[in-house]
Amino acid sequence: MTQRELLKKIKNIEKELLRRKSDCKLDYYNTGDVKHEKQLLFHKCKLKNRWVFGGNRSGKTECGAVESVWLARGIHPYQENKPRDGWVVSLSQQVQRDVAQSKILSYLKKDWIEDIVMLSGKKGSASSGVIDTIYVKNVFGSVSKIGFKSCDQGREKFQGTSLDYVWFDEEPPEDIYLECKMRVLDRCGMIFGTMTPLKGLTWVYNTIYLNDRNDEDVWYEHMQWEDNPYLSKIEIKKLTANLSQDELESRKFGNFTSGTGLVYNEFDENLNVIEPFDVPISWYDKISIDPGLKNPLSCHWYACDYDGNIYVIAEHYDRQKTLDYHANMIKDISKRLNWPTKNGRIEAIIDSAANQRTLASEKSVSELFYDNGILVNPYVNKDLFSGINRVKSYFKNACGERKLFIFKTCVNMIREIKGYFWGNADAPIKKDDHAMDELRYYIMSRPENKLNLVPTKSDIQKNKEKLMKNLKFQNKNLW
Repeated sequence: MTQRELLKKIKNIEKELLRRKSDCKLDYYNTGDVKHEKQLLFHKCKLKNRWVFGGNRSGKTECGAVESVWLARGIHPYQENKPRDGWVVSLSQQVQRDVAQSKILSYLKKDWIEDIVMLSGKKGSASSGVIDTIYVKNVFGSVSKIGFKSCDQGREKFQGTSLDYVWFDEEPPEDIYLECKMRVLDRCGMIFGTMTPLKGLTWVYNTIYLNDRNDEDVWYEHMQWEDNPYLSKIEIKKLTANLSQDELESRKFGNFTSGTGLVYNEFDENLNVIEPFDVPISWYDKISIDPGLKNPLSCHWYACDYDGNIYVIAEHYDRQKTLDYHANMIKDISKRLNWPTKNGRIEAIIDSAANQRTLASEKSVSELFYDNGILVNPYVNKDLFSGINRVKSYFKNACGERKLFIFKTCVNMIREIKGYFWGNADAPIKKDDHAMDELRYYIMSRPENKLNLVPTKSDIQKNKEKLMKNLKFQNKNLW
């Protein structure tokens, strides 16, 4: 062991001894050599509506408790500090007492507490009763309030107060969520939630996970057991052995489940979604359109590099607009990208239904696009199941390779992928699938991406084949 390594070990020991002298659990939170990285991502995020979807024992509840204490004390290491009042919202008073309240008390030093108001029980043994409010001394010389609410009280009990933050410990009813958003509005406060998605595809799935309103303040992270460095592998193995596959999805991985399953379960938002970059014009490939007027018109720009990797680099996605509007938007985005034209027209592939004429128009959608300077090719392969399988192979193929990458700015395509589920009739549910159709048309327009499954020959095998060829040649000459 070198002298430098020895000094480092001594410093680590001294640091640990100082930690152990502290009677405050907060001093231990993510301060050692081993850190829960996803907890830190949550705390560092500056957005006003943050959620953690985590399995049981993944460390999600610790996030909410520590965040609440940091905010109340005015000692948050990553946020602006000022006196703050907030609520902790649980599903019921019993759950409040056993989970969120217990966590909050474990991170509060006794001399930080100015007073405790109880709903039931005695404040001398507050942990065994139900707390209404904890008055916390903050570092600014004033007192912050941590109030406790339970969803079983009903929406009316959540009215009237201005707050700086609300922590939802598990998923609340939507009306209570909306009421709490009103409570933080005038103070430009924040909402954060920590939950295990056990209720299926609820409002949280649409509003937070899919972010169907494209709210710029929404952020979320998944936490699974493996993300928690303090949970042993033996314990993870025991927990896994006692759960069904559906339970594993929600309780281990923190995933939403519908009972029917995602179509593109190969899609991984952390791997298939990437930051935008300047794409070489030589990679530009096709524009694909799924037309719609009342329904959204979905249009995406696709590029392909020399290794066959596909990039979705831009999108236009809008509803209840005229075809002239859509055409102008497509031309504007193409101009910004410096997308190539042919004889002055932009080329695209489109659903074959665009060739049909309706009573409302003398011309088809294809003809109307042509009049607006866009030449569309409606002869696409619409085979649903072959197309889905081809798309799946691009998200992740049999060798584990990912060949399809989506710029994170294409928010509507990403949302549709995450909400694209199989129905009971062994076909995807026909809802919000416009980008999914148009993605499939594009992938099916490309040459089939077959895997090279022929094993590479060794030098010995090559030499053996060469000797065999020579031997055959010599025998041929003898005859």
